[in-house]
Formats: sequence, C-alpha cells, structure tokens
Amino acid sequence: MSDYLFMLENHLSVAQNRVVAEVQAVATEGNVSLFLAGGAMRDMLGGFQVRDLDFAVEGNATRMAKTLAVRSGARIVSTDEARRAVELVFPGGVTAQIALARQEKYARAGAKPQVTPGTIQEDLRCRDFTVNAIALALNRAARGLLIDPMNGLADLNRHELRALQSTSLYDDPRRLLRLLRLKIRLGYTVEERTQSQYLAAREAQMERFVSRRALCEELKQIAEEPNPGEVVRVLQEEGLLALFSSALAAGKLNLAGLAKLERARRLLPPDAGYLDLNWAPFFLALTEKLSPKERAALLQATEMRKTEVSPWKNLPPRTKKLENTVKAARLKKPSQVYGVLSKAAGNEILYLLYQSTMRLVHDRIKNYLQKYLALAQEITDAEVQAAGATPGTPRFAKLKEEMIVARVDGRTKKPPPPPEPPPPLPGARRGRPPRSLTM
Repeated sequence: MSDYLFMLENHLSVAQNRVVAEVQAVATEGNVSLFLAGGAMRDMLGGFQVRDLDFAVEGNATRMAKTLAVRSGARIVSTDEARRAVELVFPGGVTAQIALARQEKYARAGAKPQVTPGTIQEDLRCRDFTVNAIALALNRAARGLLIDPMNGLADLNRHELRALQSTSLYDDPRRLLRLLRLKIRLGYTVEERTQSQYLAAREAQMERFVSRRALCEELKQIAEEPNPGEVVRVLQEEGLLALFSSALAAGKLNLAGLAKLERARRLLPPDAGYLDLNWAPFFLALTEKLSPKERAALLQATEMRKTEVSPWKNLPPRTKKLENTVKAARLKKPSQVYGVLSKAAGNEILYLLYQSTMRLVHDRIKNYLQKYLALAQEITDAEVQAAGATPGTPRFAKLKEEMIVARVDGRTKKPPPPPEPPPPLPGARRGRPPRSLTM
C-alpha cells in the first residue's frame, strides 16, 4: 500500500472509506480509470476534514453514477449535463461527485466552457487553483500514484492559494468568490500574481458575469463553511454581497444572527448522522432582517429552485411544532426527551437552538446532544444480538430500543472495564523468573 493510500484510509471516516470502496468496485467492473481529486485531496494533504469526495473518471461518469445509485442506495442530488458531473448523497450522509475527466476551453471571459473528454492530467490543468489540481489514482494499474502536474503539494506546504492560469479568474468569474471563501476557510495567503489577477478582474468588473445559478451554488457552499458569517462579512467588505442582494449589502446583513447560529451548530456532534443540516437554518438567519419583497429579490437573483426554497420555507412551522413537543410537561424521563429528539431532523434541532428563547428547551436539547445521545450509542448491535435477538428482525429493533431506554434512564450500568494486570514483582525481567528474595 502506498503512503498516500494509507494516509487516505486513516483520514476518512468509516462511512467515507466505505463509499470509496463502492466507487472503486463499480469503476473496476466498468473498466474505467478512477481518481480522487480536487477538494478531497486538498483537504487530506492539507490536514483538513474531508467534507466531500470528488472523483474524476476517464470514462462514462454519468452511467457510473447511476449504477452507484442503484447498488448503494445513494441519492442523485444534481446533474451537470455540460460537465457530465453528478452529485450524490450516500447512506450515512457521505456526499460525493462523480465527474468526467475533461478539458474546458473558454471562448471569452465569463462564457460557458466548451467541454471535451480528457485525461486526468488535462483535467487537473484546467482547474482553478493549484491546491485543487491534485489527484490520487484508484484504478488497479496505478493505484496509490499521486498526480500533481501543477505542483499543488508545494503550495499546500506553503499555505498559499495560486491560480493555475493568468486568466483563471476571467475564464470563470465565480472563482473570485471561491478564492475568498477558500482563503477564509483554509487560512491561506493569496499568491502575489493571483492577488494581482484578482484586483485586475475586479477592476474589469468580471463579477458581473457570474451566472445566477452559480450564485445560488456559491450561497449553498457558504452555508456549509465552518464560519459562514465571516465569509459573508468579507464578501460585504469586498463589495460582492450585492451580487446576491442589494438589501443585504445596504445594511440588512444579520451578522449577529449568523454568529449565534454558528455557536448553536458547534453543539451538534459531527458524527450524529444529520443530513441537509446547514442550508435552511443558514438562509433563514442570513435573511432574517429582509422584507418579503427583498427576500423575493434574492431568490430571483440566484434563480433558486423549488427544491432549494422548500427546506427553509417549511422549517419554521416544523421547528415550532418541535418546540411545543420538547417543552411539554409530559417529558419527565430522559428517555422521553431522547425519543422526541432522536426522531427530529438535524436542521430542526439546529434552528430550534437558534430561535427558541425558552431555557427548558435549550437545556433538554443540550442534555440530549451531550448525554443521552452518547449513552444510546453505547448499545451496540452485538450487545443486542448477545441478548438473544436476530439482526434485521422486528424483535431485534424492539429489544434495542428497550435497551437504549434503560441505558438513557440510568437503569442499567455500563459494563466495568476489565481489571488491569498486576504490576510485575520487583526485579522481574522479561523472559527470566524474578530473583529470589531469600538467600
């Protein structure tokens, strides 16, 4: 096993490693060359948490993604027909993109690219920044080979963001927004020539050519950032927030609300398995000070689709219903609080923490997140099976639920750890009996 494969396996979560294995199996069966690339490689090599898996395929990426969806139960979230890229969410919440290894050529600044199939080397040379132009071969012939044609690894070591081409920010002006977002998230500096290109592109007002759909996608990316409030604040300082909303840029930006939301989000365990957590609460906090007319203008400016609107539009009434349940006097036992919140969506819990003013609600949610959830996770399937239930049966599910209730309510104790071995006798040495204490 190569050092990079070993690093990958140790850097990814169990669920992410499982997805990598599933993608590799389908690629091998389809006889296509597979590479892990882009942000996933940047984050792994840079020591950051890998949020999304980005796969490049020298072959039919769309067909491969559809096969994966059928076999693994993954859900196809979106498809970019021009770039032949498919976004998927796998069971367990792992997000991944399967995309064609391609070449992109721009007839003019801000135009849609002309896309043609290419090799992984050609694909990497067409990307935005050098730190995103690294790939790891996962196909059988060259498995574990690091591919770095633009010396992105050196820029990672220097903590520097460098554009691949002298026209990178002109070809795709959305990269102006992405550069600022990555700078904030990674804490990197911008290389001198890239900074000059950024200033020249701003002088030419290249941000005018960012498409509405690209603005929407960028807004969703900001929602997933660890510190979205800081990203939005910098966009305001740079005069780019008006692309999304003139009202936000004119003083209706809810920075205090975004900071409050970030604090609430840090209370949620990262391994709790919450899906679609950030988008709806972020959008509601971001637009809290906007009038209905100003919010409608933002939707128009970003061409937000119905599937993107409904999550935040439906969240407040769902959260209000959850609040009424959580504060109910009938919840007298920890297991009853656990039973309610374990069935709630992550964005409902997050938004309830954000908007509720009731101390009882906050206390019960914090107890659930910091105590009850951990106690429930102590009950393993192996423990339930040892109690006499067969996995996959209704009795197994019922018995596991009963064991969780007992553990959360404190009616059963966690098994004590095995006793430590006694210390060696004085003078004892490995492989030799202890010296006699008598003459």
